[in-house]
Amino acid sequence: MAYLNVDIVHYHPQFAEATVKMWRDSKEKAIGQKEMHSFDRHVYFLDHILSAHYKVELALIDEQIVGMVAYNADEINQLYIHIDYQGRGIGQRLLERAKAESNGKLTLRTFEQNKNAQRFYEKHGFSIIKRGGENEEKLPDITYEWKNK
Repeated sequence: MAYLNVDIVHYHPQFAEATVKMWRDSKEKAIGQKEMHSFDRHVYFLDHILSAHYKVELALIDEQIVGMVAYNADEINQLYIHIDYQGRGIGQRLLERAKAESNGKLTLRTFEQNKNAQRFYEKHGFSIIKRGGENEEKLPDITYEWKNK
């Protein structure tokens, strides 16, 4: 696999629309259902809610958004990779950044039907600690945990 020249940058609202488009496409592919919120609500959520509570970083290739992660010292709230760039190491780079800034332990949730995400997280040291949980999509969840060894 050829090395991708990926830049990791802090989120800025100038990237809002491109980030939300990538996020929605990736999520829709992962769970097989359309996003329930309007595009504008999703942009508002990213700019005013998510980025107020989490560090949001973007992966760019030639100025194109190919991934995003939102995390704090205890959890990863969002991690999405552009559908055309999955399986190419971008998610791993974003995950490593969250691990490096963690308190030595991270939790995250993913949809039970998102088998690709489950394989990815398990490959990178996460273990299932809980099944089930509330989400607005009304889909079964899995909660994962990673601990620094």
